[in-house]
Amino acid sequence: MYLCFIDESQTPPKPGQQGRPPYFVIAGVIIHEAQWHDISSELKALKAKPEFNVRGEIKWRYLGPTNADPENPFLHLDQDARNRFREGLYAILTRRKAVKIICGVTSVAAAYALPYVNEAEDLYLYTYKGVSERFQYFLQDMERTVGSRQLGIMVADHRGKAQDERLRSRHHALVDQNAPVFSTYANYIETLFLTPSHHSVGIQFADMVAGAIGRKFNSEDATYFDKIEPSFRRSAGGNVAGFGIVKFPTQGWV
Repeated sequence: MYLCFIDESQTPPKPGQQGRPPYFVIAGVIIHEAQWHDISSELKALKAKPEFNVRGEIKWRYLGPTNADPENPFLHLDQDARNRFREGLYAILTRRKAVKIICGVTSVAAAYALPYVNEAEDLYLYTYKGVSERFQYFLQDMERTVGSRQLGIMVADHRGKAQDERLRSRHHALVDQNAPVFSTYANYIETLFLTPSHHSVGIQFADMVAGAIGRKFNSEDATYFDKIEPSFRRSAGGNVAGFGIVKFPTQGWV
């Protein structure tokens, strides 16, 4: 069984905030159940290294040079040490070829130009759709590769009661529908699982991946995107576009 942990790069912008930031990202980190314990153990070992001695939740924003949040577990580290920690975290993923990254990147301005995107939560839900489809396609690919049924569960960061209910309803609408114009989700099992990020190693990895992708698209800084790029899902020909990175909307993306 595969687990797809997802998190967003930042809160989706509201209407009228199209340029702040211009792109909204949801990233997914796909991990096979058999690898989860090793990945979790390696993160614990990285945090416990004397040069880091980090205790607490890992978040992309905590590693920035200006973050002074009292809950930031990196406050005692200088920027060079924070960067080394970040590189060590990404290496836990990239040295495992079975771990794959997928993401949705939404052009906020282009999305709000659509008649059916009217609020920030619409941005989230349509971006989520593209990510959920790529996880299904990944499971189908693995099924063809290994010759046996491959199943998956989606695990998302808890945001708020109303937001969680809308996302769960959207997830069930996608999985349960049978319309030919939509993807089928035959390899999904159970519902969407929602968990607070501080209780989930997988969500914390997804947060770090989403941060790196968001940084590339919103700030044109690919420093950490390049670290994780080898782990993106690809076509047989090696293409990431449409396979590991899906853009929304498909028409008018800028």
